[in-house]
Amino acid sequence: MKTEAKIFHVIWLTLVAFVVGYIVWSKHENGHIEWVGTVALVLSACLIAMCGFYFSFVARRIDARPEDREDGEIADAAGEVGFFSPGSYWPFGIALTASIAGIGVVFWYPWLIAVGLISVLVTVGGLLFEYYTGTRRLGPE
Repeated sequence: MKTEAKIFHVIWLTLVAFVVGYIVWSKHENGHIEWVGTVALVLSACLIAMCGFYFSFVARRIDARPEDREDGEIADAAGEVGFFSPGSYWPFGIALTASIAGIGVVFWYPWLIAVGLISVLVTVGGLLFEYYTGTRRLGPE
């Protein structure tokens, strides 16, 4: 986690430098600060800072991973990573129903937005519980 924290801290420092540069540049070019871009950059910097500080917080509370150690080898990280689904149709369903909700937002059809959001919840539930029910159930019967 230390590696990820360092990456996010570098991006955060870069965005802070961009904020300062953008303020100076907009003040010089327009005579006043351009607030929309400034606020967007500040909020982006805050989001990146939250991620970086979260990774720093977690890194202090867990053991060092192989990628966090200077003497870490690739083979140190070998082993089971986790379970990954070999194939599922649920992501397609989520994308389709999210598109329906998005079309409802674009044309401002509240009924289509409601249908789309309810369908998204149903398909996300299907994805989450795919291996707990039915023929693909994992574990003892």
